[in-house]
Amino acid sequence: MTNAWEGKKPQDWINVVLAGCLFLAPWVLGFAEERYAAWNAWISAVVIAAVAVAALLAFTEWEEWVRLVLGVWVIVAPWILGFVSNQPAMWAHVVLGLLIVLATAWQLWEIRQRTRATA
Repeated sequence: MTNAWEGKKPQDWINVVLAGCLFLAPWVLGFAEERYAAWNAWISAVVIAAVAVAALLAFTEWEEWVRLVLGVWVIVAPWILGFVSNQPAMWAHVVLGLLIVLATAWQLWEIRQRTRATA
C-alpha cells in the first residue's frame, strides 16, 4: 500500500509551513492589533496553504503560478496597504513572502526542467 503523500514535492510542504508561519506571525510578532497587516497575513496564509494542499492532492501548474503571485502580493502588501511603518509586520510579510516566492520559483524551475528533459 502506498502513502498518498509519497513523492510529493517538498516545495509544497515548505509553502504549507511558511503559510502557517505567516498565519501565526501577527500573534507571535505582536501585530495582531494592526488591522490591515494582521488580516492580510491571515487571509494570504489561508489561501497560500489551500493552494499548496491542492497541489499536494492533485498537481496542476496553475497552482504554482497562483502561489507565486500570492507570494509577491505578500511582499508588496506593506507598501500597498500602508503598514510599512510597523516593522515586525513589514518584515514578516517581506521575508515570508520572499521565501514563498523562492520555494515556488524553485518548483516551477523543476517543472520546466522536467518538461525539457522529456521533450
